[in-house]
Amino acid sequence: MAGGKLSPRQKMINLMYLVFIAMLAMNMSKEVLSAFGLMNEKLVDSNTRAEKKNVAAYDALALKASEQEKQYGKAKEKTDSIRAMSDDLYNYIEDLKTKMTQDVEDKTGYETMDKSSFLDQYFFEGGKVSTHGQEFIDKVSAYRDGVIKILGKRELADIVASRFQTSDITNSEGITLNRLKYHFEGFPLIASVTKLTQMQSDIRTTESDALSSLLEKELSAAVSMTNYEAMVVFDKNAYYAGENLSGKIVLGKNDPNLTAEKVILNGREVSKSKIKAGQVLLDGPAGSVGDKTIKGSFFFKENDSLVEIPIKGSYAVIPRPNEAVISADKMNVVYKGLTNPMTISIPGIPSNKVTASAPGLTRNTGSSYSMNPQGAGGSDVTIRVSGTLPDGKPVSSNKVFRIKDIPPAMGMVRGQFGTIQMPKSSAARISIAAGLPDFLFDLKLQVLSFKVKVPGQLTAIVNGSQLDSRAIGVIGKASRGDIITIYDIKAKVSNSSYQLKRVLPVNIEITN
Repeated sequence: MAGGKLSPRQKMINLMYLVFIAMLAMNMSKEVLSAFGLMNEKLVDSNTRAEKKNVAAYDALALKASEQEKQYGKAKEKTDSIRAMSDDLYNYIEDLKTKMTQDVEDKTGYETMDKSSFLDQYFFEGGKVSTHGQEFIDKVSAYRDGVIKILGKRELADIVASRFQTSDITNSEGITLNRLKYHFEGFPLIASVTKLTQMQSDIRTTESDALSSLLEKELSAAVSMTNYEAMVVFDKNAYYAGENLSGKIVLGKNDPNLTAEKVILNGREVSKSKIKAGQVLLDGPAGSVGDKTIKGSFFFKENDSLVEIPIKGSYAVIPRPNEAVISADKMNVVYKGLTNPMTISIPGIPSNKVTASAPGLTRNTGSSYSMNPQGAGGSDVTIRVSGTLPDGKPVSSNKVFRIKDIPPAMGMVRGQFGTIQMPKSSAARISIAAGLPDFLFDLKLQVLSFKVKVPGQLTAIVNGSQLDSRAIGVIGKASRGDIITIYDIKAKVSNSSYQLKRVLPVNIEITN
């Protein structure tokens, strides 16, 4: 079509051919733009689901750390740092996407999002990276380096470095290009939005991977027999001479389906009839007066070998009571801001001849006491008990109890916590509550204040438990699929001045 003298008819045919090719190119372009838009929708939905899973994992880890701080405390501290950095970069990218599409009337009209002017002007200036572009690079670099520093020498650190590279890139022709220009300069708006959503997906994936990686040691130990610890549990702390020893030896992780291959105690193998699921029954003479020791081992079959778990315990055989028995009715610690019921007695001595004293301790009746450690100060409180034996001799004993804060509560909406789905119209009428699921005390909590965060909107601060007009207005700007975060919830124990140290956030997903 390019050589020789052409007839008018041939020229017309060639022109029609070119028009046809142009029309094909235009249709292909629209299809590609629509494909980017549909891909972006799937990524947004995936990010929402990933965020819910991560929130549930963070909450579970927080609960574990509150119960077993030594085992899970460091992992929680590290994941909390990664979570904060991830939210910061994720929200920064979300704000950038909002700016990019603020002039687009139809957010689903992907075929109209074919211009590249916004990021071409926002990220670049005079052929170089602009201040905004450098800010984007710096934030991605800071996130990458921060996460790698927390992860340390783990395989995941190399994966994170690859996910969030900011260095120059070499194209297929061997030309070195600025990475920001390579990925964003001259690309259609919807393509750039999709790339940014993919970055947000990488952020949520990194959070999930970090949770798994940092908890890998604890999770491996949880399924291994080496994680079990044998404990000697007697029916009482001391025995009289001539009494039969009664009690049992159990494992720290008592599994009803777990039975030892054999058990050795003080050099002798225990009868099979005494070996039960996860425990060994003790039945025999206590011995003469004095301190006694029980030593031995559990043997469990794991793979092709026997795993040995040492047993070590002690008890005392005494001729008569010589020590007070102090027990907390609820648990082995006392909580600030609560009235902790306690039973204090000395075996063999009437309650009217027993006295107990400690800061915050009051007697109700008989051996029933109440402990309010609010004014005790420090991290523990010592209860001093004294009494008079039947022969007139005095006996005394001290017991130290740890003082703990009430564990973190959970933000609640309609009696639910975590992420709750509801229409926007319903979200504007909610009230915020706080609860302590599975806590030993049945407490009523009063919400004092909270903050409301809607994607793309300024945070609203609310006093009390009901939404005010400003918060309702912010929620009114939420869109379908948005996750509204209710956080920084302040609450106290009802009919008390004690304020909880922390209340976990609650999320609302807008359905329509």
